[in-house]
Amino acid sequence: MPANPKRPKSKKLNTSNKKRWQEILKGVEKQEVPIHVLDKLAINLHDGTSIVIEIKSLIEDGIDPDVIEDQITEHLENLAENVFNVDFFVDVKLVEKAVQPETDKLLSKL
Repeated sequence: MPANPKRPKSKKLNTSNKKRWQEILKGVEKQEVPIHVLDKLAINLHDGTSIVIEIKSLIEDGIDPDVIEDQITEHLENLAENVFNVDFFVDVKLVEKAVQPETDKLLSKL
């Protein structure tokens, strides 16, 4: 048996594929979503009305994400009895940018 067996070179996983990230995100338990990774959200009411809030556009317009979050929370509390559900639309590219460096760091330790 050789004194120093060769270890196979590690290969970098290609996780930049948007479809792959969408599949990963679908499998994540979503209790809280950071406001800065949201593209938009849709508040769907029992009467069929849908209120769409373009979060990414608001942030790009310079509105503080904390202010946006506070206002959304207030509106959801005021509409609570009428809300059927809320759809969160995540900006997959932002999530990828945030997660990929951490994934690379974790995988480099294996």
